[in-house]
Amino acid sequence: MKVKSFFDKDTYTLTYVAYDPNTKDAVINDPVLDYDPNSSTLSKESLNELLEFVNSEKLILHYSFETHAHADHITSAQELKTLFPDIKTAIHENIIEVQKTFETVFNLDIDTEGRVFDLLLEDNKEYRAGSLNIKVLHTPGHTPACASLLVNEKSLFTGDALFMPDFGTGRCDFPKGSAKDLYHSIHNKIYKLPDDTEIYVGHDYQPNGRDLRFKTTVQESKEKNIQLKQATSEEDFIKFREARDKTLKAPRLLLPSIQVNIQNGQLNKAESNDISYLKLPLKKGWE
Repeated sequence: MKVKSFFDKDTYTLTYVAYDPNTKDAVINDPVLDYDPNSSTLSKESLNELLEFVNSEKLILHYSFETHAHADHITSAQELKTLFPDIKTAIHENIIEVQKTFETVFNLDIDTEGRVFDLLLEDNKEYRAGSLNIKVLHTPGHTPACASLLVNEKSLFTGDALFMPDFGTGRCDFPKGSAKDLYHSIHNKIYKLPDDTEIYVGHDYQPNGRDLRFKTTVQESKEKNIQLKQATSEEDFIKFREARDKTLKAPRLLLPSIQVNIQNGQLNKAESNDISYLKLPLKKGWE
C-alpha cells in the first residue's frame, strides 16, 4: 500500500489517497473544495490536483472518508460523487449529534439522521475496499464524530485528533468537544497501537516556519508530542488543553464550512434565483 498526500496551503489541510499500486484499489481521506470567503466563491484547484493523480494512476475509488465535520475547509465529497458515482461517502455515526447541534445554531432545515452520507461508520468495525482493509477507531474530543482510520493495520489517518509531535493535538472547544475525551482517544486508543504504526495527520501548521511534515509514528508521538506524551497525565492534559483553547480564535472558515460539511458537502437549497446561500448568525458583541 502507498499513500499520496495533498496539502492545501490556505487551510493547512492534508488530503490523502491510500491505494494499492497493484490492484489500484483506493480510498480518499478528507478531500478539499476551495472556498474564497471574500467573494464567496467555490473553486476546484485542490480537487483537480487530486483528480489528476487518481486518473494518472487509474485508481478505483471505493470510499471518500471524512475524519469529522471540518470547521476550516469545505469538503469536495459531492463533486467526487458526481465524477465517481460508485464511491461511498462515509463519516462516523456520531455525525448525527453534530447535525442536530448545528441545525439549531444555523436554524437550518436539514435531515439530522445522517442519511446524506452513504455510510455511517461504527467504532472498531472494519470495511473492505478491494485489497484494502479499513478499521475505524472512534477518537472523539475535537468533535464527538471524529474517527481515525487504520488502513491495512499499518497507516492511521488521525484527522484533527493528533498532529505532528511539535504541534500537539486538536482543539476541544467546539460544541460537544471534550479534552477528557480527546485524552482517552489518544492515550487509550492511538497509543495502544504498535509503535511502528504510521500516523498521517489532518493538518500541519508548520510551527516556527519549518517545512511541511505530515507523517509520524505512534512511538514518536508517545515520546515527543509536546501536548500529550505517553507519560502525560489526564489531569495535566485537560488543564493545558482547556486553558489553551480559551486563547484560540474561531477558524477563519468556521461558519461556511460547518453548515456545508454536516450535509456531506451539499449546498443549501437554491432559492428562487437559483443561487445557494450560506447563513451567518449575527451576534451582538456587547451582550
